[in-house]
Amino acid sequence: MIRAGRLHPLTIIWALLLGLAVSPVSHAAASRYFVTSDGARLHYQEAGTGYTLVFVPGWTMPGDIWRAQVDHFAKAYRVVAFDPRGQGKSEITPAGYTVERRARDIEELLAAVGDESVVLIGWSLGVLESLAYVGAYGTRRLAAVVLVDNSIGEEPPPVSDPTFLTRLRKERTKTVDRFVRSMYRQPQSEKYLKGIVAAALRTPLQASVDLLSYPYPRERWREMVYQIDRPLSYIVTSKFEGQARNLKKNRPDAWVEIFPTAGHALFVDEPARFNDYLSKFITSASRH
Repeated sequence: MIRAGRLHPLTIIWALLLGLAVSPVSHAAASRYFVTSDGARLHYQEAGTGYTLVFVPGWTMPGDIWRAQVDHFAKAYRVVAFDPRGQGKSEITPAGYTVERRARDIEELLAAVGDESVVLIGWSLGVLESLAYVGAYGTRRLAAVVLVDNSIGEEPPPVSDPTFLTRLRKERTKTVDRFVRSMYRQPQSEKYLKGIVAAALRTPLQASVDLLSYPYPRERWREMVYQIDRPLSYIVTSKFEGQARNLKKNRPDAWVEIFPTAGHALFVDEPARFNDYLSKFITSASRH
């Protein structure tokens, strides 16, 4: 059962990402660390009290990209925004940028958080890592799952850019800058964009390549989706609308929502709509 809690008067102010003026988080949040079974010191920010929502960001992104959700949901819930290894304030490790290790990192994060069951929300690469977590560890720690704007192995397959890895290796800074700017359709400040680019470039080049080279076929991701025996939501831009409609057809109890005018970082582009939708889903999930 999902329980709403009171806002906790946390007093530790979230430090600016990497010391850069990306713009401050307006809701007080605490920095937390835990050490994984392979010795990595990983970071997450925590705010609020009550039932736990865990946000997992995408490829090379910091957990701080969820700031609008941290601010909003910490009024009623305990919110955890994760920095995966090599991202945000987490340790840059020499290894571990595999789907299996990243799934285990989520398992160990949830153990460190210590709640009986959480709402797991993954975006972009975090979708695949959340699915890999379910495939490896099941849903015993989960109350609900939210997958945000990535392929889930449904039909039709997405159109990808076959030149991206080549460009990433040859012109990394330019390629990452272009990628970050492409994530938004709503205007973002130059200071904010440069901060996100700097955060993305913190992940080592080979690690960033490894993270885009997960070996599972599309069918395996789909199998993991249908292993989820908890309330499920799939929130996407137009790119994945076909997959969302097929998910709804094959699993009528799934919640699907399309953001046709938002960029890939749809929860940044349209935070009010995203937060309202997610609030309704969490309320519905609490009745299960």
